[in-house]
Order: sequence, then C-alpha cells, then structure tokens
Amino acid sequence: MGILDYMLSVSIIIPAWNESEHIADCLTCATRQTMAAQEILVVDNKSTDNTVDIVRRFIQENPDAHVQLLEQDAEQGLIPTRNYGFNHATGDILGRVDSDSMLRPDWVEVVSGIFTEDHDAMGATGPVAYYDMPAATFGRHADNIIRRHIYKADNGRTLLFGSNMAVRATAWQKIKNQVCRDKEDIMHEDIDISLHLIGNGMATVYSPRMVVGMSARRMDTSLKSFLAYMRRFRNTFAAHPEHTRKVKPEYFLTAMYPILHSWYPVYQRYLRSNDIDPAERVWIKQQMELAQKDAMDTWTHYHDVLAPEGVNLTQQDDTAFATESSRRVRAAQKKVIEAQKRLHRAEKKKQKAEEKTHHQLQKKASQSAKRTMSHKRHTARRAARQARKAAQRIEKKTRREFKRLHTLS
Repeated sequence: MGILDYMLSVSIIIPAWNESEHIADCLTCATRQTMAAQEILVVDNKSTDNTVDIVRRFIQENPDAHVQLLEQDAEQGLIPTRNYGFNHATGDILGRVDSDSMLRPDWVEVVSGIFTEDHDAMGATGPVAYYDMPAATFGRHADNIIRRHIYKADNGRTLLFGSNMAVRATAWQKIKNQVCRDKEDIMHEDIDISLHLIGNGMATVYSPRMVVGMSARRMDTSLKSFLAYMRRFRNTFAAHPEHTRKVKPEYFLTAMYPILHSWYPVYQRYLRSNDIDPAERVWIKQQMELAQKDAMDTWTHYHDVLAPEGVNLTQQDDTAFATESSRRVRAAQKKVIEAQKRLHRAEKKKQKAEEKTHHQLQKKASQSAKRTMSHKRHTARRAARQARKAAQRIEKKTRREFKRLHTLS
C-alpha cells in the first residue's frame, strides 16, 4: 500500500459569479496536481456571463478530471454559495479557493499532508503570490511574512484567508449551523469561519508551503470601495465580541493601497500590450515538470514492473494494460506538449516584450542624441551670431574713431 493510500482526500470548492476571465485557468491549475483532488466543485451563483459554458466545456474536454458544476440559484451571495459547495463535498478535507486562485501543482498534496500529519488541525491557510503584479516571487515572500504575523486573533491564533484555505469536513459539520449568514454582506466570511473554529476550541494552522497564486484586482477598485472592504474586518470582529486582536491588517493594507493602486493599472497595460496572460504562466514551469514526470512514471511502471516475464498476466490483461498504459502515456505526452507550447508562448511573449523595450530604449537614445546635437547646433549658431554682432560693433566703433581722427587732422 502506497503512502497516498494513507492520506486524506481533498475536495476543492470554487464559488463563482461572472468569472469567465479566470475560471478556465483556475480549473487547469486545480487539475494539474501531484496528487489529484477527490473532486473539484465549481458552484455557480447566477452568473450572467459565460462562466457556466466555460466550465461545461472544460468538463467535456477533461472527463477524468473529477470536475463538477453545481448551480446555487436560491440566494445571491458568497456565503450561501460557499455553504452549498461545502455541504455537497465528499472529501475528508474541504479546500476553499476563489475563481482567480491558481493552485501551485503540489497544493492538494500539501493540504492533505497538513491534516493527515496533524490530527488536531481543523483549518489551514498559507501565503499567496499576486501573479498580475510585478515581482510576484518577492510579493509571495512578503505576503508570507505579513500573513504569518498579522492575520492573528486571540493571542496568536491563525485566521484563514478565503483565497487559500482548507477546513476538515468534520469541523465544518460542527460549525455549519453557527457560521454567520451576513445577509447585509458587510463581513469577511473567511475570518468568520476562523473565529467559529477558534471559538469551538479547534486549531487553525499556517503553512508557508500551502501556496496559491491570486489576482491583485482588489487594488484596482476605487478608494471608497476599498475602504468599505477594509471595514469588513471591524464588522466581523464586532459580530464576535468575545474574540480580540492586537494587530489590525486593514491599517497596513490601507497604507499600501495608494502605491499598489497606482502600480496595478500600469502593469496591466504592460501585460495587455505584450499579450501576456499572467494567470496562465504563473506555475507553467512546475506544470511542465509534473507532466514530464507523469509520462516517465507511467512508462517506467509498465516496462519495469508489469512487463517482465515473471509477472503472471494473461494475454488479455497484458493487452488491456498495454492499451491503458499507452493511453496514459499519450495523455501525459499531450500535457507535456501543451505545457511546452505554453512555455514557448510565454518565452516568445517575454522576448517580444524585451525586444520592444530595447527598441523603445534605442528610440529614446536616438531622440536624446538628436536633441543633444540639435542643442549643440543651436548653441553654435547662437555663438556665431553673437560673434558676428561683436565684430560688427567693433567695426562700427573703429570707423567712428577713424572718422574722428580724420576730422581733427
């Protein structure tokens, strides 16, 4: 029995409302994992764009990916949509991410490992990398430090972050009738779940290995909207007066807002002008390595384990396995080719962007040189004019003096 047989199963729940821009990339990352999720539940909440069509097409093109589409039309809102997904999930662990969350290829395995190894852990969370902002790697390390020290309550208890969190299914069953419904939509639902877990004496943990890429699009909202979002921290703790906190994340985030708000649209224009999809490329290298490993593992398993003559296989079994093995190899090779194409496109876009930047720098240098030469020519002409005028003045003065001397003589 392999080590994966002892690990807890993970269901991924993705609430979605008008997420046609990101949902396909989100599902791609959720299905390209070192350990497959038991199920991936996309819970649509009355989307008016083509989110549902995209999910259905993904399911049709990836029938073995365990992706399911649920539609929660009874009530508009994130909390009832999240609850609907949690209540329909069958895994031991309920992973909750957003539609713009791009799971790192080992996310499911890391989450399963956290709860398998720590029997007391009832909730878990980790850092995020903002893939549509510059310096994403540095941003992830900074987010790890900030989230580890600031997202705390009740003397250091970890608060879960909705874009990257997981809850043990048994813990959800205990608190599902306690979590706030927040019909006014003024609270942070992830912090609400955290405080209910903590209030019931359940442990929440933080893991720097549990990494998700997410969009920084929140920073592109107006100041009024952003401040209203920040007030959700205060509103959530006001609904839980028995819980306390020493550090308030909203103060730090509000201080960072002017800088990030100015950076975000500029970087988006750069991405669009160079035809770069940051969500597509965030984990592309890791996905390609995973696809190559799958192909090699499948091929090695057939040739080194089942192919030797000592294995008692009927011809029918051997033929059936060879057919299935070939299918899996072809599927893995197809993933490698797709990943290579994606990486090639990303590198080509990067090269194109670098060439464009180099051309712009050359153009600016040329313009600067032209301006310098023009300035030098202008200075020289001005000096020449001044010299001519000085010579004319000296000539006039000399003539006047000569005339005066001639008159005296």
